[in-house]
Amino acid sequence: MRGAMEPEPEPELLLQEAREKVEAAQSYRRELGQRLQGLREAQRQIKESASLTRDVLRQHFSDLKGTLGKLLDERLVTLLQEVDTIEQETVKPLDDCQKLIEHGVHTAEDLVREGEITILGGMEQQNEKLWNFTKKASHIQLDSLPEVPLLVDVPCLSAQLDDSILNIVKDHIFKHGTVASRPPVQIEELIEKPGGIIVRWCKVDDDFTAQDYRLQFRKCTSNHFEDVYVGSETEFIVLHIDPNVDYQFRVCARGDGRQEWSPWSVPQTGHSTLVPHEWTPGFEGYSLSSRRNIALRNDSESSGVLYCSAPTYFFETVGQPDRRDSIGVCAEKQSGYDSLQRDRAVCISTNGAVFVNGKEMTNQLPAVTSGSTVTFDIEAVTLGTTNNNEGGNFKLRVTISSSNREVVFDWLLDQSCGSLYFGCSFSYPGWKV
Repeated sequence: MRGAMEPEPEPELLLQEAREKVEAAQSYRRELGQRLQGLREAQRQIKESASLTRDVLRQHFSDLKGTLGKLLDERLVTLLQEVDTIEQETVKPLDDCQKLIEHGVHTAEDLVREGEITILGGMEQQNEKLWNFTKKASHIQLDSLPEVPLLVDVPCLSAQLDDSILNIVKDHIFKHGTVASRPPVQIEELIEKPGGIIVRWCKVDDDFTAQDYRLQFRKCTSNHFEDVYVGSETEFIVLHIDPNVDYQFRVCARGDGRQEWSPWSVPQTGHSTLVPHEWTPGFEGYSLSSRRNIALRNDSESSGVLYCSAPTYFFETVGQPDRRDSIGVCAEKQSGYDSLQRDRAVCISTNGAVFVNGKEMTNQLPAVTSGSTVTFDIEAVTLGTTNNNEGGNFKLRVTISSSNREVVFDWLLDQSCGSLYFGCSFSYPGWKV
């Protein structure tokens, strides 16, 4: 109801004001409609361009999947997420604006409908309704229009893709791999050692320049090769070989400046009949490693000769010298001796002196120092009866090598022996054999 103090407006004025409000509402509705249309075009542009971009991305990555696989799939997901993110972040404000405009449209339509009904009612009994309508319309901001962005101001998604990557990948694929009539390297020699095998290989293709080699081995009962060496050397000793077990070896090479490996060589089969070197455990004067292949002279006062547990042919020694020290080969294990400088044994002292059956020879080798390697090569020369003046009926040809020097002599035994043993004795701690 109107307030008691408010003057009653002229009907003609109310009618004119109502008409003006209707026209304003109609204009407002038209403006909102145009903005709504622009908003829909902006939304359609985002969605269609996003859809087109997805299609282009899928097609592009589909063409590359065969060569790039998983990496392209991951990249595609990332880009699609970027499209989704841009679409969601830019469409949301437009969606909010759309809701506001649609609300304004409904408000304007209701106002137009109410105003038309009021106007058609006539002036005699509609003054109150006209007054209420115009008052209601005055509280609606019919001149407030939301801002709708221009198309140039909203995202228009596209995929920036460089198709030249296909040519780059194809170029690498076409150059990848070669057909060779034979591998450029072959295994040349397998040499058995106690508990190991020395593998030697050589290059058989004169036109191939090798940068690195790769050696693999396996037991003949296994289905899988495993790497044992990668480097520039052409020889390697494979350790931890079980005696009397066949192993297969193969080698390949990598050309200078290349990343890929050459074809594998023809596998070669080899085995070692020599058991791994082990020192006899339980001797107080020496501490043994877990595999018993390294003996360390400790500070125990016990003295004597440490023998290997079985016949073997190669060992290394390091330590400090003493006159009674001995490293050598004997025909049998004998207790009660503090050195191999005795009968039925040949040895070298750490000062380089050579002893045969307890007697020092005139020839002498260099003194044994840290990192020295002493090798004993022994072969049977004569079996059976010999000249009595020589004092024996079993002759062995012995070659002792140390520091690039060697001595050769005949070792006479009064009886044949079925096996030979390495032995060592040291007076002071610190020796490692």
